[in-house]
Amino acid sequence: MNRFAMLAAIALLTACGLAAQAPAKAEQIPAKTDPWGGLRFLLGSWEAKTTGGVAQAQASSVYAFQLELRDHVLARHSKSGACKGPEDFNCLHGDLLYIYPAGKEEALKAIYFDNEGHVIPYEVFTPKPGTVVFLSDSAQPGPQFRLSYELAEGVMTGKFQLKMPGQREFTSYLEWSGTRQ
Repeated sequence: MNRFAMLAAIALLTACGLAAQAPAKAEQIPAKTDPWGGLRFLLGSWEAKTTGGVAQAQASSVYAFQLELRDHVLARHSKSGACKGPEDFNCLHGDLLYIYPAGKEEALKAIYFDNEGHVIPYEVFTPKPGTVVFLSDSAQPGPQFRLSYELAEGVMTGKFQLKMPGQREFTSYLEWSGTRQ
């Protein structure tokens, strides 16, 4: 075998050896998952017009979901608009919802604040694509809360529901729907 053929054979064997080792090394490095994958449908600005609920309010507002703090937190900011409701309904409502990974398993949690002093911690569930449910802890004193969003055919619907101690079913306090702005 001449010298050129021997160098070519060594180069070929080296390349094959490196190629055979590459997948093993690549498999050992876990891929970073996107904690926001199931929630990306929420991103953007949305209009909201009430469609029902025991609050008996007729209101419109705008809310936006956006990633913040270098994509470590998904935040929802809302801003009320036109409103007509019962005397005890706060037509100047404003709130914040922060969603964040709660640990190594990438389970998501959320915390809600509003201008009436309410603070609600939530567990976050994505039961199917285009749907997210925020559920407060039923073991805490007072009502249990459920906030849900579902995107279907370009329309986002939402529900804020509560279940009083001793009740079996959730009652819708406020329901709304709207499109992306």
